[in-house]
Amino acid sequence: MNESTLKNIVEAMLLSANLPLSLQQILNCFEDWEQVDKKILKTVIGKIKDDYTTRGMELVEVANGYRIQTRREFSQWIAKLENERPQRYSRAFMETLAIIAYKQPVTRADIEDIRGVAVSTNIIKALLEREWIKVAGHRDVPGKPAVYVTTPGFLQYFNLPSLSELPMLVTVEAIE
Repeated sequence: MNESTLKNIVEAMLLSANLPLSLQQILNCFEDWEQVDKKILKTVIGKIKDDYTTRGMELVEVANGYRIQTRREFSQWIAKLENERPQRYSRAFMETLAIIAYKQPVTRADIEDIRGVAVSTNIIKALLEREWIKVAGHRDVPGKPAVYVTTPGFLQYFNLPSLSELPMLVTVEAIE
């Protein structure tokens, strides 16, 4: 199979997929006789990415693979196509998510210590339902509290390839 054909096939796969595709998922779609290996596939993905540099879409790598998406700078126009209003998240919701993302693995008590207030059960429930966090286990202390970590779904939603891409935290000095 020539590179041009492979490139078209991979681009069609990425455009058709509802979720990001990993290299392995893409490779699994080819038969052995088609002789597609990871190195060739990475080269083709790089060329597709280059093709999109001057267009309204981009090829990005997120935690669980690659996806083609519209560029962020065009979001104000695309938002007008959607009938639903964008989800609004409370400050408490975002603080809780940020603490889990930056300090993971954490328990509910850890979050409450950092925030200085109780964490609503509804917030934890909403984060679990959105599959942005998961229970990674239980801490070996009295009560065996759940330990929370972020998921690949969190990285995908926020367009991050890994947790190392989270923005740096800014330290704020206390005013005396």
